Amino acid sequence: MTQSATPTKPQPHLTHTVFNQSAPRVDVNEFDLDTVLVEAVRRHDGGWGEDELREIGALVGSASFKHDAALTHTRLPELKTFDRWGHRIDEVEYHPAYHRIIGDAVRYGAHTRCWEDPQPGSHVVRAAAFMLFGEIEPGHACPVSMTHAVIPSLELQPDVAANWVPKALSREYSGDLGADKTSAIFGMSMTEKQGGSDVRANTTVARPVGRGGPGGEYLLTGHKWFCSAPMSDAFLVLAQAEGPGGEGLSCFLLPRVLPDGTRNVFRIQRLKNKLGNKSNASSEIELDGTVALMVGEPGRGVRTIIEMVAQTRLDCVLGSAAGMRQSVAEAVWHARHRAAFGATLADQPAMKAVLADLALESEAATVAAIRLARAHDEDADEHERAFRRLATAVAKYWICKRGPHHSYEALECLGGNGYTEDFPLAMRYREQPVMAV
Repeated sequence: MTQSATPTKPQPHLTHTVFNQSAPRVDVNEFDLDTVLVEAVRRHDGGWGEDELREIGALVGSASFKHDAALTHTRLPELKTFDRWGHRIDEVEYHPAYHRIIGDAVRYGAHTRCWEDPQPGSHVVRAAAFMLFGEIEPGHACPVSMTHAVIPSLELQPDVAANWVPKALSREYSGDLGADKTSAIFGMSMTEKQGGSDVRANTTVARPVGRGGPGGEYLLTGHKWFCSAPMSDAFLVLAQAEGPGGEGLSCFLLPRVLPDGTRNVFRIQRLKNKLGNKSNASSEIELDGTVALMVGEPGRGVRTIIEMVAQTRLDCVLGSAAGMRQSVAEAVWHARHRAAFGATLADQPAMKAVLADLALESEAATVAAIRLARAHDEDADEHERAFRRLATAVAKYWICKRGPHHSYEALECLGGNGYTEDFPLAMRYREQPVMAV
């Protein structure tokens, strides 16, 4: 009796050959390839920083960095309210990739290099570094931006600044909380449930310990509805200060860890389930006898913190421009490496027109963003100060408003691939609206 041969099952990879797909856009120098950014840096006296920016460009363009960036948006931050013994710890656990990325950004001074070494073009070089990191992974840019932005507000209170500014200027990074750290990442938390951007409606109360007043210690009781990067070492917050003169809304520095090493009362209620910006934890917090130091004059909290707000608005423009750059770079890369109807997509007339529009808007955003950064290098010039007051508002409105539309158009260039989370433009499409919000 003849036995029939057992049929072999074809292996999936033998059914076809994969071709006409663009290779991963990795191991490129994101600075050198962004000729508009290179030219803008040179035009605005930042040429001295080119070598370091080129190093950053190679780093963020590497396969390993881009893999880390992807990990931060799939291995999301987790809230750990209690430890395994039941002690309240209020910590957020990030994937190690997040710490590697923000550590690199701090090491290259994307946070505070312009304050550390002020010279012509220092804000320009810092802005370019911030854009290069944010182009690939935008979530970490939030605490990096707030650490940059806090310096002018802190300097309004010299005794507080003496302790905290050197830590903010440090190029070391540690994701752990501790009183003995020589570096610090900063956050900012103003809004409450009932008021949103109407911060004068805040109900959080600050009661003085002893004399109170500028630099004095207060105990805060209340809440904050949005607090991003809750593992930052310290925050600037607004609260209604009590005092003999009916003090009113004031600004305070709130440390996560007190000088004796104990944790300050900082109850993280939950993490926000956001549309995008997934790698950056945003939280709701409650304060209950939380220790804080007054920064600036009592009752002048908005005036004190507005310097920090103004700096973060610049970074919203930089972040949106960086996102546009990533969008157009990915779209052009795909179009150059994929063919249809007898020619590469980049050579098809309709696609060529779309790519040109995307590139033009991205380049305009970069030029405007770096010019705005340059205005911060000219602090002694009243015309530049007036220009940046107006231009920051206009640029933030227009560039940040255009960001989501730009990323959507770029996403379409990748077809179905662009709509999947395996490619970076799905992340970018969800990310861009946060800059306008």
